[in-house]
Formats: sequence, structure tokens, C-alpha cells
Amino acid sequence: MKRFLIFAVLCAPFCDAADLALTPPMGWNSWNKFAEKIDDKAVRGVADALVSSGMKDAGYVYVNIDDSWEASRDAQGNIQTNSKFPDMKALADYVHSKGLKIGIYSSPGPKTCADYEGSYQHEEQDAKTWEAWGIDYLKYDWCSAEKVYKPTEMQAVYKKMGDALKATGRPIVFSLCQYGLQNVWEWGGSVGGNLWRTTGDIEDTWKSMSTIGFDKQLGHEKYAEPGHWNDPDMLEIGNGGMSATEYRTHMSLWAMLAAPLLAGNDLRDMSDATRQILLNKEVIAIDQDKLGRQGRRVSKEAGAEMWMRPLENGDLALAFFNRSEAMVSITAFWEILGLKGKHKVRDLWAHQDLGAFRDSYSAQVAVHGVVMLRVAR
Repeated sequence: MKRFLIFAVLCAPFCDAADLALTPPMGWNSWNKFAEKIDDKAVRGVADALVSSGMKDAGYVYVNIDDSWEASRDAQGNIQTNSKFPDMKALADYVHSKGLKIGIYSSPGPKTCADYEGSYQHEEQDAKTWEAWGIDYLKYDWCSAEKVYKPTEMQAVYKKMGDALKATGRPIVFSLCQYGLQNVWEWGGSVGGNLWRTTGDIEDTWKSMSTIGFDKQLGHEKYAEPGHWNDPDMLEIGNGGMSATEYRTHMSLWAMLAAPLLAGNDLRDMSDATRQILLNKEVIAIDQDKLGRQGRRVSKEAGAEMWMRPLENGDLALAFFNRSEAMVSITAFWEILGLKGKHKVRDLWAHQDLGAFRDSYSAQVAVHGVVMLRVAR
């Protein structure tokens, strides 16, 4: 036991980033709901709500502060927090006291997207500051970096921060936010990234969510694995721009994509419908499946789509999606999925075992809706 503990300590500065985020990160991010209005009090309230709502127990552990926490630098070049965040170390300690982890935001450019101080030419210094504060997660947003770097330099720029985080010895999840530029899925893991954005920003609309989730993720599945994830952006569930049916589709699709589940609503004031969607443990289990294989689309006809994801125990996650404006019927033929004979089917939103079906299974799917299934081998 003593030898194992010594190894764990010595390993810390040198462990690969892939030792982190072995399943897609789960938690909350401030931007979608609060934007620049986030402050210390709201973050503490959200941390409390993660615990009291049951979300922490369901796996949501990261409390991530997005843009607008930054002030200028002191005489030694150390990044300072603004008046909204009077003591970041104390805030991190509070979040940790709840059994949660805390994340922060920066840019490789001189300024962030909201025109606050970035990490340009202060990468190692900022990484050390975040380590001292107790930060567990960094979202690193390209933004003004385009003014000082060429697109072809992006990989080296992100590697610089990845190396700086690793050198601190603290396990800090590294989230690359550069909108899928330069085919980031091909190199994100090699620069220390645990997840990387594959598209532009999501909006709280059916059109935005469905375009990003259904159309923009195709072909990326081979790059996802434990420690490295394609990121179609944060969840909009509960922010009011879509129906409950559409939000269930949102949650289901992100789970099939093995995407990070970062809630973006105000957790302190959730409706029962929002809570039930975010806390569906059977759907979360698909997202968090340890095999780490991202799902893929296996059929598409008009607005009807069928997606499949292999799971660690040999089962299959199956999702019938209806992107059309009328009810549709979708049938999964076992042969197409590599199955034969009779197989048990469970509905993950109804929380019901539906029985065993030979050769195929069919279901009616509501407009913009989903039927999400677990099919036993």
C-alpha cells in the first residue's frame, strides 16, 4: 500500500491528460444563462443546488465559471479577479467543500470573447495561479487569438497551455473551445485536450440544437474515447427556448454522442420537467458508459433518424429521433444492428421493460421527439 501511495504522488506531475475525464465531464457552466452577470454568490448558489437537487449524486460535479471573472494583471503579471469574484481561492474551497469541482475560463489571445484579460504570453503563469486557487477544469476559448496567431499555429498554441497545465501537477481537465477549426478532433488529444468543441456556439432553439447535434457530429465518432471527447457545446435544457419534448431529444442526442453534459440553466430554480430530464439516470448511464464509444447514425429517411451506440456490457443504446413536423413510425431491424433472434428492449424515458422482440422493434415517435432504448444482447 505504501509503495502505491508513493507512486501516486510521484505520478501527479507526469500523468497523461487522458487519465482525466475517462467518461464525458458532467456539471454546469455559467454562460448560457448568466453570460457576464455571473458572480461569486450565484456560483455558490449553483453549487448548493447541484447537491440539493440530486444532480451531484447523478454525476454532475463540475461548477464551471465562464467568461467575465477576469480583471487586469498585477505588477508581477499575475491575473487578478474582478469585483464580482473577490476571492477565487475561497470560492474554490467552498465548491470543494460540497464534494464538487470548479472550472474556469480563459483564451490564448490577449482578450477573451467578452473582452476581458486573456492568457496571451502568460500561459505558464496563469496555469500556476489556477493551480494555487484549486481549479479543476479549464475552458480555453480561441477568440482574440486569431489576431496574434495564424490558424496553422493553433495546435502549438493549445499545446503550450496543455503543457503548462500538466506541469502544475494538478489534475485539470482541459477543454479546447475553438469551434471545430483546423479539424481539432484529429489532434486535440495530442496537445493535452480532454474535450474539444466541434462546432460554433449552441443557441436555445430547435434549429441550432438539432443542426449541431445531428448534422455536425457525423464522422467524428472514431476520435472519441475515454479521456478524449467531441464536444457539441453545453446543454440548453431548462432555458425556455425549446419544448420539454425537444429538451428530451437534446439530452438523448448528447448521451448518444458521448458528449459532455454541462447544464446551462439556473439550477436554483428548476421546473420539475427540467429536473426530470437532467436527472434521468438511465440516459445519463448511456452518456457515461465506460466503453467510451460515441454513437452514430445508422439510418435516415426524411425526418426519421435511428442512432446506435455500443455499450460496455454488450448491450446497444438505440435512439429513434423525429426531426419532422409529423408523427413518424421507426423500425429497428436487428439484422442491420448486427443482432439475431429475440432481444429484450427497455424504454429509457418511460423507465419500462417492453418485453423481448424477435427480428425487429417499432415505435411511434412524436414531432421533434425521441424514443430511447436499451437493447440487451
